[in-house]
Amino acid sequence: MTEQPEHPDRDLPPGLRAQLDGPSFQGLATFAGRPLLTEPAELDRWQPAVAVVGAPWDDSTTNRPGARFGPRALRALAYGPGTFHLDLGIEIFDELEVVDYGDAICPHGMVEAAHAAIRARVSEVADRAIFPVVLGGDHSITWPSATAVATARGWGRIGVVHFDAHADTADVIDGNLASHGTPMRRLIESGAVLGRNFVQVGLRGYWPPAETFAWMREQQMRYHLMHEVWERGLDAVIDDAVAEAMDGCDAVYLSVDIDVLDPGFAPGTGTPEPGGLAPVDLLRAVRRLAIEVPLVALDVVEVAPAYDWAELTVNNAHRVVLEVLAGLAVRRGATPTRV
Repeated sequence: MTEQPEHPDRDLPPGLRAQLDGPSFQGLATFAGRPLLTEPAELDRWQPAVAVVGAPWDDSTTNRPGARFGPRALRALAYGPGTFHLDLGIEIFDELEVVDYGDAICPHGMVEAAHAAIRARVSEVADRAIFPVVLGGDHSITWPSATAVATARGWGRIGVVHFDAHADTADVIDGNLASHGTPMRRLIESGAVLGRNFVQVGLRGYWPPAETFAWMREQQMRYHLMHEVWERGLDAVIDDAVAEAMDGCDAVYLSVDIDVLDPGFAPGTGTPEPGGLAPVDLLRAVRRLAIEVPLVALDVVEVAPAYDWAELTVNNAHRVVLEVLAGLAVRRGATPTRV
């Protein structure tokens, strides 16, 4: 871990502060209007609790591309709702210092270079014990992102809770080992995450095939199909997912593919699958995880704004991040006081 100075320096020049304050349709486009930092030395000076990193890569998609525009949309197009959390009664950013750490620079068509850039950018955050919030990008970005976090926080000691319509555990798709349908297999094969601590919630539809699920069972992966969520309720499933992800682990990486939501709520994604979660359930589930579980990272992926309508997908994904941030604030000591 990088040694931090004794006291943070968080001064902003008045002109930059003016560009960050105010409604979301004007000024500088950073996540939730947070200060923009670009250099590791600025992280050391500022000492944030959380840093948002964009991973604008979608060359690994199998259906509709466009998730490369997700990080920018989550910064520029999401409606700015304010910062006071009504259910918890806290001012999120009074309780939790969050910065925007810009984007990993992902050259188009160069998967190895792009993934290396993502891993390096997330490492600059995770190596400082700062919580990375990674905005995808397609789901292949979880491979370098979670690898960076596991390297910093404990190889094989991090569990994963993965919300998704799809397992993303294929071996190879169209000759591509780094497809957005393969990252979870790569993480388990590398040892960064043990199969028994990799837990998936919301799977449904018609992919992957039976042989892929056979491999998943061999790795002792746990998965909770959407049918189980429908039968038992999401709270009961989350109880199990937490116990499974934390079995012998120190912390949890949370990965949210926005297509876990029903496409009626999230049309702006590359591989929509009917029959998914409603936002009211997903938002409360991720908040609960942030409050109750030692999370060390979050990624939100597969937001493809070109297929969105009225920013439905963008706003739902944006609120996933806000709910996790609010939960982190409570876990770190903020006292909930319902209004």
